[in-house]
Amino acid sequence: MQTLDNISFSGLKVLIRVDFNVPLNAEQKVTDDTRIKAAKPTIDKILADGGSCVLMTHLGRPKGVDENLSLRHIVPMIEKVLQVDVQFSKQTIGPEVEAQAQNLKPGEVMLIENLRFFEEETKGDKKFAESLSKLADCYVNDAFGTAHRAHASTTIVAQFFPNNKHFGYLLSKEIDAIDRVMKSGEKPVLAVLGGAKVSSKITIIENILDKVDHLIIGGGMSFTFAKARGGQIGNSICEDDKQELALSILATAKEKGVEIHLPQDVVAGDAFSNDGNQQIFPIDQIPDGWEGMDAGPESVAHFAKVVSQSKTILWNGPLGVFEFSRFSNGTISLGQAIAKSTAQGAFSLVGGGDSVAAVKQFEMENQVSYVSTGGGAMLESLEGKTLPGIAAIMA
Repeated sequence: MQTLDNISFSGLKVLIRVDFNVPLNAEQKVTDDTRIKAAKPTIDKILADGGSCVLMTHLGRPKGVDENLSLRHIVPMIEKVLQVDVQFSKQTIGPEVEAQAQNLKPGEVMLIENLRFFEEETKGDKKFAESLSKLADCYVNDAFGTAHRAHASTTIVAQFFPNNKHFGYLLSKEIDAIDRVMKSGEKPVLAVLGGAKVSSKITIIENILDKVDHLIIGGGMSFTFAKARGGQIGNSICEDDKQELALSILATAKEKGVEIHLPQDVVAGDAFSNDGNQQIFPIDQIPDGWEGMDAGPESVAHFAKVVSQSKTILWNGPLGVFEFSRFSNGTISLGQAIAKSTAQGAFSLVGGGDSVAAVKQFEMENQVSYVSTGGGAMLESLEGKTLPGIAAIMA
């Protein structure tokens, strides 16, 4: 895959799709600049070459023009991260913004107004995409978080740059990280899937059984497996209509020689809160009135052992209700085991909203190999789908 390293952007205007869909507080100030920092290497490279940048992104889910979601609110943070002045255009398309882009000098950056003020963006409208394409000489997509959507700015616009479309550094890193797990990972390969529902992870499980040697299933969905095998799970979360599916996953894994690891014991609470009583039970012997809310000590020790023997690790989904401190030990211990394995040379990829939230909350994001920036895009990649935003650059 060609990276930006092999290209000179000297004298060129570059239209960059970034993902600056950042959280804002009540004063319209950015509260987390992670996504802006993630795009900085791509922007820095183009500016250092003597190119100029036209940045485009969405923010929130506006229905038409919404002053609260204007991108002008995020300009100060972009300037702070990039350490350059950023021009802002109140227009997204049209003669006015085209003239402003035309006047950009090498080393300058401008940001156009929120793409989603136009319904044509999410509809993948070709005319809207063509209008965007008039702002620059070439196109770079660096927004992995939206690469699974066939929107005008992420996919359709690439058609207007047949020989001048590229992956940004961030998008390249995301593709490489997923490939290392799904295609070229050193064995043994381990996937850890947590979260509440089997139904939301089923396509991932079906796709990765051909790629992994070990699969740890934790979190709420482990109770569907426990009940399917005849266990008593008390008041624990369960998808009753997915029990047969759970059994068929276990059977398929056995056929393929994949070892599935389920929790042996759980920390249960008598109420869904941080304050109730706690007790440890075998996962298949939870009495009525008790709800499994975290992996128990035996499970934690066993999972850590599996992690320590793995060379490539994918983690998607927590092992318990880590938002409650008294039920966070399973998720923290798993993170520590993955960090230790990474320090000893394993490759680890963390992706999916809750796991990313967990590694950030427990300050482990610098102790794993890669933390994915795209929730839905990451999941669809793991399901084996070709993302439209990636396909458009490769076409």
